[in-house]
Amino acid sequence: MSFQKRIPKVHTLSSALERARKYCAYQERSQQEVRDKLYDLGLHKNEVEQGIVILIEDGFLNEQRFAVAFAGGKFRVNKWGKVKIKLALKAKKVSDYCVRHALGQISPADYEKTLNKVLSDRKKKVTEKDPIKQKYLLAQYAIGRGYEPEMVWDALKMNE
Repeated sequence: MSFQKRIPKVHTLSSALERARKYCAYQERSQQEVRDKLYDLGLHKNEVEQGIVILIEDGFLNEQRFAVAFAGGKFRVNKWGKVKIKLALKAKKVSDYCVRHALGQISPADYEKTLNKVLSDRKKKVTEKDPIKQKYLLAQYAIGRGYEPEMVWDALKMNE
């Protein structure tokens, strides 16, 4: 039995757009995700770009709407900080404007409350007895979750 690389079925623009509409209707998508999907369907560069324009005009694709939904979900569900969200959006090739807009939708009060919750939940799991090392481990964890270092250290000072 030989393994061959799967050759994508070449779709017409109209059949690929139908698949892309379903793909976008299922959940919000970035332009790059849809662009990759259209390439996977066997379309060429000019057809892909034409398809992106059609999907934007039809309201199936909206980069700003995607960025707000993505940032909100990662913040509320995964408790990610703004740094990590920004990097993830950049990896999806979302524009700076949309990234700033999406991060601006996160309430500063909710952000601070979530950071404190992340720190207190983690503190329950840290077995280190030395308070300095414990503080370092908590800060390292929160910074790794994408929270700004200055904000993390301020929150740790407040909770002493």
